[in-house]
Amino acid sequence: MLSLVVNLMIPADEYQLMYQGVVKDVVTRAVDGRTVRFPAHILRPFVTHDGVSGRFQIIFDDDHRFQTIKRLD
Repeated sequence: MLSLVVNLMIPADEYQLMYQGVVKDVVTRAVDGRTVRFPAHILRPFVTHDGVSGRFQIIFDDDHRFQTIKRLD
């Protein structure tokens, strides 16, 4: 298992593009400096009128496939 922590601040208008399927992946830097790419749809439970913001732990399996995400703050 691979666990990464990311800090996200995605404004509502940017997330709308992801929700519409125009943008399918989020690419960001984990707190340890690694670049991570994950499907945007995993953030849906955390969307507010302002978009998505917070610190999240993302867990991938040994084949680097998404398993789960949880808000840390």
